[in-house]
Parts: sequence; C-alpha cells; structure tokens
Amino acid sequence: MAEPILKLNSVTRTMDGTVLVSEIDWRVDPGQNWVVLGPNGSGKSSLLQIAALRLHPSSGSVRLLGESLGSTDVRLLRRRIGYTSASLASSFRPGITASDVVMTALNGALEPWWHTYDQDDRDRALDQLVRIGCGDRADHSFGTLSSGERQRVLLARTLMTDPELLLLDEPTAALDIPGREALVAALAGLATDPTTPPIVLVTHHVEEIPPGFTHAALMSSGQMTTSGPIDAVLTDSAVSACFEMDLHLTRDMGRWSLRLGDSDQ
Repeated sequence: MAEPILKLNSVTRTMDGTVLVSEIDWRVDPGQNWVVLGPNGSGKSSLLQIAALRLHPSSGSVRLLGESLGSTDVRLLRRRIGYTSASLASSFRPGITASDVVMTALNGALEPWWHTYDQDDRDRALDQLVRIGCGDRADHSFGTLSSGERQRVLLARTLMTDPELLLLDEPTAALDIPGREALVAALAGLATDPTTPPIVLVTHHVEEIPPGFTHAALMSSGQMTTSGPIDAVLTDSAVSACFEMDLHLTRDMGRWSLRLGDSDQ
C-alpha cells in the first residue's frame, strides 16, 4: 500500500480545558479529494489546522508527506502544503495586486518587497490565476476584487509552491451565490485535474461540495463520526445524526443538496 499523504492516529487536542478534537483516526491517500462536514464548533477547523501543522495535538501521532510530527522540521514541511482560509483575505493590504498575493506565497510573505522575485515568478503567478479563472484580475488591487474573486486568488496562491496537499478551510464562507458558484467551479476543475494534489475542503454545506470529490468525513462534538467514500458517508441517516436534524440528501449532475424531512433513518 502506498504511503498516505496524511495519517492521524488517536489525535486529541485540548485548549484551556476544552476538547477541540478527540481520538481522531484519519487517513488521506494519493488521488483522494476529501470534504469535511459538520456543524459549527464540531472541530472541523481545528482538524485542518492540525493537518496543516498550525496546531499541535495534545496526544496522538501525525504523519504527513512521509514525515512524522516531532521528528522533522515543521517549517520545511509546511512549505509542502497549500493552506488557506476565509479569514486570510483580511491579512493582505488592499492595494496589493492579485498577482502579488499569489507570487508572495513562494516565501510565505504578505508583501512583495520583502523578497526578490523575477519574471519567471511573475509568469508562474499569472499561470495560477489563469488556472482558476482570474487571469484577467492579475493587475487589479486585491481590495477592489469581490469576495469571491479574492477567495479564488487565495486558491491560486495555494498552488504557487507546487504543494503536495491542499487544505482549504471554509473558503466559501460569506460568499454570495455567484461568488460561491465560481469558486466551486474552480475547485471542480482542480479536483478533476490529474496534476492537482489531494484536496481537503472544510465546509458546513453539502451544496458547496465540488464534483470530483471522492471522500467525506463528518465531524460532531470534536469527533469524526464517520469517514470514507463520499457516497457511503453522505447518507440521510449519517448527515441527519451529525447535524441533529431530519435531513434528506439528493445528488444531481455531481452536486449535492439537502432539505428537511423525509430522511431514510
């Protein structure tokens, strides 16, 4: 069996007496694209921060990209991961160009003047913007872009360093419907591109799961209640139990939706 991209064994994280995640066992293999679903406070973002090496577990083990947490240089390992969240957009100066937001990922920076870049770097940044459908926004100030465009620019930023894993924490949060649909389309394009590394997407909403995602995990009260192939996990009974509501799921043309009632529990 191939080395997993990510493997968590009995991972628990507590903070100030509060359990954020508890006894998580999870494995992400090459070729898989995961969505992590659950209500607010279920531990989804904490799980992703642990996977991104931004939050260390209180107990348990983490193996990422062939390296074990605790016996490797975390700073170097982080460079092999593409990570973004909805809140990252506020970290950038409004006047910085979209191209520079993407390009500065090469050094994990927020401003281009902190490091030296050449034309190859600028061309590569433009390539990533084109890839996610924002090539025509390369020279626009980041602060003038719509919320959806900013999130797509941040998605392009995650691709700049040729990452071996993409971790996306609620990138569709606070987007309007056009912005959400444009981002979902960009993610669907990445998910079906064989050159894209495995993706883990955290969201609250099944409607935001792009076509091409292969696996799902449900989180509730800090625990991963079920995980596996997406069709086996996203059932009426499992999702209803996770969100503590009577829910009915449907899937059409690769997109999921849900409504109240008529569950198969």
